Amino acid sequence: MSISGQNLSIIIVTLKSEQVIDECINSIDPEIPIIIVENSNNLNFKRDCENKYKNVKCILTNKNLGMGTANNIGIKLATTDYVYVLNPDVILEKDCLKKIFSESKKLNDFSILTPISSNSIYPNWKNKIGENLEKNNPFEVESIDGYSMIINKKKFNEDYFDENIFLYLENDDLCLRTRRVNGSIFVVPESKINHKGAKAVDTKYKDEIEYSRNWHWTWSKFYFQKKHYGFIKSFFYCLPSFFSSLIKFFLYSIFVNKDKKKIYFNRISGFSSSFLGKKSWYRPNLED
Repeated sequence: MSISGQNLSIIIVTLKSEQVIDECINSIDPEIPIIIVENSNNLNFKRDCENKYKNVKCILTNKNLGMGTANNIGIKLATTDYVYVLNPDVILEKDCLKKIFSESKKLNDFSILTPISSNSIYPNWKNKIGENLEKNNPFEVESIDGYSMIINKKKFNEDYFDENIFLYLENDDLCLRTRRVNGSIFVVPESKINHKGAKAVDTKYKDEIEYSRNWHWTWSKFYFQKKHYGFIKSFFYCLPSFFSSLIKFFLYSIFVNKDKKKIYFNRISGFSSSFLGKKSWYRPNLED
C-alpha cells in the first residue's frame, strides 16, 4: 500500500515555536490532519492553532516531555497507517507530499521514508546503501534525521521512539532498530523540504537551549552507544570527548568565559549522568 492524503497524518512537536509554526503548517496540504504535541501547558498556543487551522488538533502535555515521548503521543493518537514526524522549523517545498504519494508506489513495503533536504548545510540522511538505477529514484540509506520522518506504523508494533531519550539520537536509535530487523529506510530526492535548522524554539531562549543541547548530546551519545554496543565500547568511544570537555571547562574557568564554561560543564554533567545510569534529567529553563 502506498501513501496518500487519506492515510497520512502529520505530527509536529512544539515548544515556544510560535515564530515558525505558521510557515510550517501553511506549507502542508490543508486536507491532511495535523497533530501538534505542545510540550507545555500553553493554552493560548493551543487555541490559536486550532482556531486558525481546521486540520489541526493540538495536545498539551503540561510539561516538557522531550522529543521522543511527545512524538510517540502524537503517533499513537493518529488513526492513519502512516505518520509524518516533522519539526516546526521545516517547510515543505512545492508538491512535496504529492511527489511522496507518487514515489512511494515504487517502494515495496518500506519502514521509514523522507523527502530530501534542499538545505545542504542540514543534510537529512547518512550512508547510502547500494546504487540508484535511475538518478531521481528513491534510494535506501542507513539512517535519516528526526526532523522529517514518514513512519509506516504497521512495521513498529507501537514500539516507536525510545522514551528514555529526551533529545538527540532518538531518530538514530529508531533507524538502527529498523535496520536490525531488515526494515528499509528511503530518501525521495524528487520531494524536497527546507529545514531552517535550530529555529524550532524562539531564538530569545538561544543561550538556555544551547546549554540544554550540550547536556543532552553527551547524555544521549553514551546512552545510545551503551544500548547498542555495550558499556565498555561506549566508555572508550566517549572518553576522548569527555576529556576534551574537561580541559576546555578548566580553560574557560581560567579565562572567565561564563557561557563557554557552562556549555562544557553541561557536557561533563550529561556524560557523567549517563555513565552512572541516571535518567536524562536536565530541562531547559524557558520561563519568560
